[in-house]
Amino acid sequence: MGKSTRSAPQQALYTLDERRRRDQSVWTLVQGILAPVQFFVFLVSLALILRYLIVGEGLLAAQISIVVKTLTLYAIMITGSIWEKEVFGRYLFARPFFWEDVFSILVLALHTAYLVALFNGLLAPGQLMALALAAYVTYVINAGQFLWKLRLARLDQVGRSSSSEALADAPSLSGSAS
Repeated sequence: MGKSTRSAPQQALYTLDERRRRDQSVWTLVQGILAPVQFFVFLVSLALILRYLIVGEGLLAAQISIVVKTLTLYAIMITGSIWEKEVFGRYLFARPFFWEDVFSILVLALHTAYLVALFNGLLAPGQLMALALAAYVTYVINAGQFLWKLRLARLDQVGRSSSSEALADAPSLSGSAS
């Protein structure tokens, strides 16, 4: 009746070949640069949106910032897909990042819906800001998913390094019983 406390062994985030391809890919550096740039654009845009919603001023600045944020999202999604193809052999939905990619589609859809609504005059300014905020909430959740995976990758790498060192220090079993 009691639950087992043992869990299935966790699969490593990267195989050795995937880790090698990740470390050698120029797209790893591109992602490392674009992610904080996008986050900075997000923070500025969020401040402009909140300013508009609270004070009622700066609509155009808020709208432009959301467009810029969306363009940075497109850039990171396209380059991220290229990175995923280079490392895992798939443009999207590779095993280690499947759920992050699924949620990324929602993030992309909401940002794109904002652009469609803005450029076609489909929503009032307040509604546009609400849509942008919904898109930003999904972005923050998705960024959290990727930060969690980055942490897991680092922990996995530390674990592999410790295991490799322990194996190197262990006495050899071959030829020990002559």
